[in-house]
Amino acid sequence: MSQTPKIAILGAGESGVGSAVLAASKGYDVLVSDLGTIKPKYKQMLIDRRINFEENKHDEAWILSAEEVIKSPGIPDKAPLIIKLREKGIPVISEIEFAARYTKATLIGISGTNGKTTTTLLTYHLLKKGGLNVGLAGNVGKSFALQVAENDFDYYVLELSSFQLDGMYHVRLNIAVLLNITPDHLDRYNYELQHYVNAKFRIIQNQTEADCFIYCHDDELLMKHFNSFHTAAKLLPFSLQTHFDEGGYIENENLIINYNHNTFSMSIHDLALQGKHNQYNSMAASLSARVLEVRKEIIRESLEDFVNVEHRLEFVAKVHGIEFINDSKATNVNSTWYALESMNNPVVWIVGGQDKGNDYSMLMALVKDKVKAIVCLGKDNTKIHQAFKGVVTLIEDASTAEEAVKKAYRLGKKGDIVLLSPACASFDLFENYEDRGHQFKQAVRSL
Repeated sequence: MSQTPKIAILGAGESGVGSAVLAASKGYDVLVSDLGTIKPKYKQMLIDRRINFEENKHDEAWILSAEEVIKSPGIPDKAPLIIKLREKGIPVISEIEFAARYTKATLIGISGTNGKTTTTLLTYHLLKKGGLNVGLAGNVGKSFALQVAENDFDYYVLELSSFQLDGMYHVRLNIAVLLNITPDHLDRYNYELQHYVNAKFRIIQNQTEADCFIYCHDDELLMKHFNSFHTAAKLLPFSLQTHFDEGGYIENENLIINYNHNTFSMSIHDLALQGKHNQYNSMAASLSARVLEVRKEIIRESLEDFVNVEHRLEFVAKVHGIEFINDSKATNVNSTWYALESMNNPVVWIVGGQDKGNDYSMLMALVKDKVKAIVCLGKDNTKIHQAFKGVVTLIEDASTAEEAVKKAYRLGKKGDIVLLSPACASFDLFENYEDRGHQFKQAVRSL
């Protein structure tokens, strides 16, 4: 082993560059390597700190001589270089695993197939309003590693995808939150649902009796596998149907949180985030806040004044009485189910993109009940046509956001909602779901 330990960082996005800054500050010999082009702002950060980097290639000899490798969550385990690293026995870890070594902060980790960004931002909002010195990181916000390097907080709220959890081995989360598990990203898990479930439950690994596990008691898949994973942590379930002495539930249209022989309650009608899925998100965030002793009045205020993330059921505009809603972040069927479930007017639904093995059957009842027309926005819309041809009479195709918005506007009438909730990834026509959402909003404003 060299005197100065070598660490290779694959991927020069937010997490990769943050990891590089932290690694360099801890005395590592660092190489940041990206097979693609590095964005100018990240390149400048590396240049300013004199950190070695390469783009549009991998120096495999250097990388395979490293003591450890930090991998961007976007790089699959099946990538040839990752396979070579594993064969050589070189540890491949996530940014979260690396950064957690260098902080004594209280860590709140939030995962789930759907709702994790909203719940992470809401939890952060509650803790910040509660006066805690808190950072926001993981799949949202600034790099966890960069924050640890430059302004270490006392608390971190971390949004954790299954890909990030896959690269975590020794991290201990003081509060672990699991919102739900529905089939997603199965292409990354050899189409084995169990592998995806295992990844999600990694959130409770290393927890002790001093920690808390907050989870949705109503989620079928989560509860089916619940007893297969042991945790010593204190269990805090939440539910729309079941009452708990310790946990969260809804009773007589009130959200109730019981923790440590103390009860907090407020009307669900006062929540900034409406819809059943957001009642779950609000309970999860409130439980985390109560565990950390945030005052009840602060929780109430925070749940009332929270403003949700862009591209998640975001109101865009009302044009001649037709409401346009941007839910571009709905990249899977389950997420779109929640969006449709919360609609109270007839819907012109813009759907489609890169299909991840979608099963649309779970949407049938909602589509039959709420959707008057469909506009497919994708390169190949065959599967959507086949799924809904007997359910919705009007189904049209579009190949740009502008075309989709114009067609949806023509199909709608006063009082209708045009909902972009694609249930698919965006990579067939757009750079990412943000790009898709921005183009949708631009098209609406151009009507």
